[in-house]
Amino acid sequence: MCEQKQIHRPSVALRQPSGIVCESQESLGASASRAQTLDQLLAEARARNEELRKDYDQVQHTLNRALDQNSQGNANISKLVDEINASNRYIQQLVAAKSRSDSLNLVLTSNLTRSLSGPELKDVDVKVLKGVVYISLADNMLFKSGSYNINPQAMDILGKIAKIIKDYKDYSVLVEGNTDNVPISKTNIRNNWDLSALRASSVVQALQDKFGVDPSRLTAGGRGEYNPVASNSDAEGRQLNRRTQIIITPELNQFLELIDKAPDTD
Repeated sequence: MCEQKQIHRPSVALRQPSGIVCESQESLGASASRAQTLDQLLAEARARNEELRKDYDQVQHTLNRALDQNSQGNANISKLVDEINASNRYIQQLVAAKSRSDSLNLVLTSNLTRSLSGPELKDVDVKVLKGVVYISLADNMLFKSGSYNINPQAMDILGKIAKIIKDYKDYSVLVEGNTDNVPISKTNIRNNWDLSALRASSVVQALQDKFGVDPSRLTAGGRGEYNPVASNSDAEGRQLNRRTQIIITPELNQFLELIDKAPDTD
């Protein structure tokens, strides 16, 4: 028989090198540190993102308000433009009406003065303002100083004025006496109020009695010294203030008809 022999194999111990173990531990530490850093950066990024979102919301809110205000501003501008256009149209209408009124005044003045001679026009001032006829008669042509009796030579002019009044038969007529501020010294006349009213009354009665003007159209009034057209500080001004004014006035509807009939002007 063969003799069996026990074979002894040497045991081998497997060991990692110590350098490799240290290197692995360092890698884990670095990875953990990097992970912590990433977590921190992520948290910071999220916080920053939240701040940006809030800023965005604020900007969006501001933009929305600006758009609303701009829309309201556009509406206000549109309304203002409409008002300006309406105002311009109104101004154009007024300009057109004034042009027609001025044309009417010119025609009326021409018609009123054509019957008066050159010398008569020196003592008679005729104006037409807004369809109202103003005929101003000088004091020294109508009356003597301190008197309310009409001078005979003035009757011819009053006759021509009476014809004008009759031509405008639907108009009201106001005869208005005016004086300067020099006190009157007459026993039968108390003051300038009396004198101005008496002179107006004399003209009214002459128009009625001598020239046939309908008395229902006539009104006599005295203004005394309280409606001056010039200063009473000198003789020239006082002479201008001593006057009798005949005012021929249409009714409102008549005036509007006159405006419609006025010739067009450029």
